[in-house]
Amino acid sequence: MRRLTFVILFGLTALVHAPALMAQGTGVSFGVLQTDTSQPVDITSDNMSVNQEDGSALLTGSVLIIQGEMRLSADNVLVVRRAEGNGIERLEARGNVLLVSGEDAAEAREADYTIESGTVVMRGDVLLTQQGNTLGAEQMTVNITTGNATLSGRVRTTLPGSGGN
Repeated sequence: MRRLTFVILFGLTALVHAPALMAQGTGVSFGVLQTDTSQPVDITSDNMSVNQEDGSALLTGSVLIIQGEMRLSADNVLVVRRAEGNGIERLEARGNVLLVSGEDAAEAREADYTIESGTVVMRGDVLLTQQGNTLGAEQMTVNITTGNATLSGRVRTTLPGSGGN
C-alpha cells in the first residue's frame, strides 16, 4: 500500500458544483486551515547527512516535518538553508510524500516547500483527500498562507450523486 506523504488542508466543497473539473489548471480553495510560516519547523528522521560547504542537510528514513498544524512526511528530504544566514529556505521531499493538516491530506511522488513564500509544489500522481472526497492531478501548487491551490495536468475526481433526491 502506498504511504501518504504530504497532507494539505483544502476546501473541496467548492469543487462539488464545479462543472469543468477535468479541465487543466483547476483552482481549489484551501480555506479550512492555514499555516503560519513564521512558526518553527521541527524535523525528525532516521539519518541525517550535513553538507558543510552549503549548510544543506539530507534527511533519510521516516522523515517527519512539523510546522504548526501542518505535517509533512517522506522517504527523503533535502533541507536547503538560506544563503544569507540562519533559517531554512526550502524543503525538497522525495518518495512517498504526504502532507497532512487535520483530516485533510495530499500525497505525491515529490514536493518542494518554499518556507518564506509558503508555497508547496507537489508533483507526480497527486491525490488530495478531504471528507471522503478525492481529487487527482499531475501537479498541485498550494499557498499555505492564503489557503489557495491550483491543480494541473489531467485533473480528475468523482463527484457524489444526488442519492435519488
